[in-house]
Amino acid sequence: MTRQKIKVLKLIRKLIFITFGAIITGFALGSFLSPNDIIDGGVIGVSMILSNAFKLNLGLLIMILNLPFILMAWKKMGTRFVILTAYANIVLALATNFFHDIHATNDLLLATVFGGIILGVGVGTILKSEASLDGTEMLSLIVSRRFGFSVGEFILFINVFIYAVAGLVFGWESAMYSVMTYFIGSKVIDSVMEGFNSSKSVRVISDKSAQIGEALIEKLDISVTYLQGVGGYSGLNKELIYCVISRIELPKMLDIVKEIDERAFVSVVDVHEVYGGSFKKH
Repeated sequence: MTRQKIKVLKLIRKLIFITFGAIITGFALGSFLSPNDIIDGGVIGVSMILSNAFKLNLGLLIMILNLPFILMAWKKMGTRFVILTAYANIVLALATNFFHDIHATNDLLLATVFGGIILGVGVGTILKSEASLDGTEMLSLIVSRRFGFSVGEFILFINVFIYAVAGLVFGWESAMYSVMTYFIGSKVIDSVMEGFNSSKSVRVISDKSAQIGEALIEKLDISVTYLQGVGGYSGLNKELIYCVISRIELPKMLDIVKEIDERAFVSVVDVHEVYGGSFKKH
């Protein structure tokens, strides 16, 4: 397969995921959050407040308010990002309007929890496909460099202001539900971005590294790499074992290591994505 075909297939795959993400985000906004006066943060939150206050079309507002930020991101993020983001916002606007009259629930707690989960899946899918639905994030990248704020600090400041206004418009109980939705959505976005099946990166330092490595290969059927190091205190040469395993395999691996060397030093780090190579030996 030629490079051009591979690029086209990747682009089609991104468009499919962006379409899916925008549709379910519109479903969360139109059927769960908006009917119950629960808002999201950023530009979408501002759009929801204005839509309620002035009886304006929510989908159209989201698209219009995001447009300046999309254009602002052209130089910094590139043409491809801008085009994908514009497409995501158009699909979101259409989906939000489609689901606007389909109310999933009137229970505030259910709307908060399930609206936040669905919203997080949708936004996370779009972000992972190299697009965005919220101009606040694009603006934060520019402001953070010019004024010394971190991206997280700027977004937090904007959202505190938005939820304060939401409290005045919708009432403080609604604002508190909105904060809960934002928190749930953020956690789900992280899970989508980082992957649900996170693996573990493991380093083992032991005087019996060769014996431990052989046991891991034989009993767990995994590939290991030996790294050379020097003890900072002793100044002696050390051989480290490095491998990536699944969460399920970790307890068994620790048992194997301790059986061979109870004094072995083991470091375990979460790995959210692994590219190339193989977990298993060949």
